[in-house]
Amino acid sequence: MVSERDPGFGVYIHWPFCAAKCPYCDFNSHVRHQPVDQERFARAFETELATMSARTGPRQVTSIFLGGGTPSLMKPQTVATVLEAVARNWTVPDGIEITLEANPSSVEAERFRGYRAAGVNRVSLGVQALNDADLRFLGRLHNVAEALHAIGLAREIFPRLSFDLIYARPNQKPEAWASELEQAIGHAADHLSLYQLTIEEGTRFHALHQAHKFEIPDADHAAELYAITQEVTASRGLPAYEISNHARPGAESRHNLTYWRYGEYVGIGPGAHGRFVEGGRRVVTITEKMPETWANLVEARGHGVTGGEVLTRSEEADEFLLMGLRLAEGIDLVRYEALSGRPLSSPRISVLQEEGLVASIGNSRLRATASGMIVLDAVVADLAR
Repeated sequence: MVSERDPGFGVYIHWPFCAAKCPYCDFNSHVRHQPVDQERFARAFETELATMSARTGPRQVTSIFLGGGTPSLMKPQTVATVLEAVARNWTVPDGIEITLEANPSSVEAERFRGYRAAGVNRVSLGVQALNDADLRFLGRLHNVAEALHAIGLAREIFPRLSFDLIYARPNQKPEAWASELEQAIGHAADHLSLYQLTIEEGTRFHALHQAHKFEIPDADHAAELYAITQEVTASRGLPAYEISNHARPGAESRHNLTYWRYGEYVGIGPGAHGRFVEGGRRVVTITEKMPETWANLVEARGHGVTGGEVLTRSEEADEFLLMGLRLAEGIDLVRYEALSGRPLSSPRISVLQEEGLVASIGNSRLRATASGMIVLDAVVADLAR
């Protein structure tokens, strides 16, 4: 079980293919107009998993996450092959969280039942909006009716369900977002991921935004939408446990908690990142982004890792701070000191407390306040100096 004292060991599998590239997306995703050779990629996943297992040594897996891209374009047999490979290489206890990301447009009941039979017990649906005009703007291939159908199927077939929405969309009014959020909560099982629309460099939205083809809410309007998000979800029993994630108590994403609590994980597949302890030091692995090139590398040498580093104590402490302050539970100050070799600056904490951006929890923990979450990058930068 993932806990703060034992944040766990996760396995992330990246399926890099999509039916279409969303205009806001800067993830490593690729569109192929010919069928993907799934058997080849499944074999490559198996090979890279074995290589990573040799590097990590024996571990007990606490969660598996199939992300992308669009993993719901995978055949159920491909998913089964990958999950069986994970179990061959590490200890996988019964009942651990196994999540698969899915798009409503690629959902079929038979395929969902195939994923469940393969071992998936949690699905994360990329719904993104509950009105058709905004779904078209976001470049999604589904409409609201298809999204609700997918949510219904997921609730019927999987023990656990989450879905994503994007807010701070162009011309989005606070009352419209509150209404959409209430509708979403009515369909949600136990978890929602609610992300503010950001314009990422290299995306189609970035070019359109630079050309003034559309505008997104300014900082004050976005902050108002964020505040509404917190108020509505908390009042309906899905409080924020992380800056963008909301769950009923006990339904938090165990895999993502491993990231935010600074646990270890391996990243498998094109463009995946990993962070795990090897030889007493935390290492970072980064794999080749281009799917076919990654597969060639794996077939030639057993892995597609093309980058990475060994982190210094200071770098580990900074990452721990950056990830942990995203959580409502905040960070353990003793663990920070153990990682960095020095405590956080008390005078700096005091200034941030006076500004209402951080708060102490007892004598041993520090968390960002609601105001601090809005400017979290600045808070982290100030504390890390």
